[in-house]
Amino acid sequence: MTDLRIRAARSEDAGRLAVLDHATWSPLHAVVPRAEPPLPPFFDAGHPPEDYLVAEVGGSIAGYVRLGFASPLACNRHVRQIQGLAVADSARGRGVGRALLRAVCVKARAEGARRITLRVLGHNTPARTLYASEGFVTEGLLPEEFLLEGAYVDDVLMGRRL
Repeated sequence: MTDLRIRAARSEDAGRLAVLDHATWSPLHAVVPRAEPPLPPFFDAGHPPEDYLVAEVGGSIAGYVRLGFASPLACNRHVRQIQGLAVADSARGRGVGRALLRAVCVKARAEGARRITLRVLGHNTPARTLYASEGFVTEGLLPEEFLLEGAYVDDVLMGRRL
């Protein structure tokens, strides 16, 4: 996609990112209930703009990824964790998610990370397929970790070296 651009998030993106996050909510990947308007602030003290990369297509926000630390421990600072990834329905299947994954791996490596991890729900086959195609492997499984809409769902832990 030639008009795709990945950039650092800015504080002025908050409103558009909150709308995107609300629009892309799905029980396929969410473990919390869908937020009802008025939407909560997108950025907060624990998740500032610098934790996010934003995908733009034709000048419009088409997705985001959030990068955090896997734990607060100093001995674990070499590991980063993807803590959120969303792609607008209108941009799905156009390489936006893949571009965000690749960019966040570059960002993590530039910050000194040696590994990157993530958690994904077991029934989210499209996401698991994307992650696997980008070198992430299943490193753990928490069976029936969540009860979502009346069904027990596994929590899959994935990771890769950088």
